[in-house]
Amino acid sequence: MLLLGNGTVVTRTKERGLIHDGAVVMDGGIICDIGPLPAMRQKYEQADYIDAHGGLIMPAFINAHEHIYSAMARGLAINGYAPRGFLDILDGLWWNIDRHLTNDLTWLSAVETYMECIKNGVTTIFDHHASYGEIKDSLFTIGDAARKMGVRSCLCYEISDRDGRDKAKEAVLENEAWIRYAQKDTTDMLAGMMGMHAQFTISDETMELAANHKPSGAGYHIHVAEGIEDLQDCLKKYGKRIVDRLYDWDVLGPHSLLGHCIYINPHEMDLLKYTDTMVVHNPESNMGNACGCPPTMELVHRGVLTGLGTDGYTHDMIESYKVANVLHKHHLCDANAAWTEVPQMLFENNPKIASRYFKRPLGVLQEGAAADAIVVDYIPPTPLTADNVNSHILFGMNGRHVVTTIASGRVLMKDRELLVCDEQEMMDKIRTGAAELARRING
Repeated sequence: MLLLGNGTVVTRTKERGLIHDGAVVMDGGIICDIGPLPAMRQKYEQADYIDAHGGLIMPAFINAHEHIYSAMARGLAINGYAPRGFLDILDGLWWNIDRHLTNDLTWLSAVETYMECIKNGVTTIFDHHASYGEIKDSLFTIGDAARKMGVRSCLCYEISDRDGRDKAKEAVLENEAWIRYAQKDTTDMLAGMMGMHAQFTISDETMELAANHKPSGAGYHIHVAEGIEDLQDCLKKYGKRIVDRLYDWDVLGPHSLLGHCIYINPHEMDLLKYTDTMVVHNPESNMGNACGCPPTMELVHRGVLTGLGTDGYTHDMIESYKVANVLHKHHLCDANAAWTEVPQMLFENNPKIASRYFKRPLGVLQEGAAADAIVVDYIPPTPLTADNVNSHILFGMNGRHVVTTIASGRVLMKDRELLVCDEQEMMDKIRTGAAELARRING
């Protein structure tokens, strides 16, 4: 049993709001009590005590769209790489990396990503993986790292015809095997989806193969209209827009997650709402790839369940919050835009997305919820209330203000020290792996 206290508890519930000098009690992977610190310490004298040192105690973050396979891209120089557009970025960088990944390198990429997640207070991710250098068992390799590092993970493999039909089929089967395995998991820490790259790299034949091998209860995780080229391809080949094609293949639905959705129109938004399909916005990636700004504010206003992700660009959800906030203000030329929509995406919608794959409530500190909590080293210079806490997060914090991270009652980091691995030893292995990957890519 853990007792996390001596801080301001941000419950994310209307009933409790903030609890000053509060405490959260955790046992068996769930929160069993919450209240003022003196009362909790008296009631749970035998609990192991973790001191928040006057900081904020908040629900841990959820990242609705990650890319573990991108971990070793930081600082990577690829001979001859000079992209002139989005497709060049995909083929010259990301597909180049994934074609050279082995399961050993994938494991190191996963550990590095999970380390960064923990340091930024992220305890749940929806990952979209690709490693066409070694497909079979790649999701199980990531799952092994997830168990070691203690980060809740919904995994999928990126199906694509870009490297031929045989590998596309292998990718489908890897998804199927992982989904069936994860559905039997009793820890509520693993889940699976049928991953797809994007419709422009997936033929009808592969669409049918994926549909025939998708276990019941699982949805799809796919990039949609990230670049204008995706839309142009769909119109040219199939005479329809992307969301219409996905609807025809029964890809849409309450368990499916669509990344980006930049080049979609109101009719497609209506289809997403009608089918209760989930969407995830990745602002930094969209800006960095010069893909454009999606109609995210309109999606939220229409009631489409829209969350926030990072696309592997960062692992800091506060950073993604900051960028989404200014992106939509700038794009819409409206200083009032995104004030309520983006925090809704991060603090309300991401937990709702996660609830479609994990049983215990996430993103909230209340009895019966998953014991996922973080301590943020932040002493407010101005009054802090339940009404202005999001403003404090937006303008006063970043992910590295997180000092302690707990997932399912397991302490992953305490006072900025990782407890799930020897950080220096792991970083040495990761750097060696990154050098090997660079050698493979550049010959």
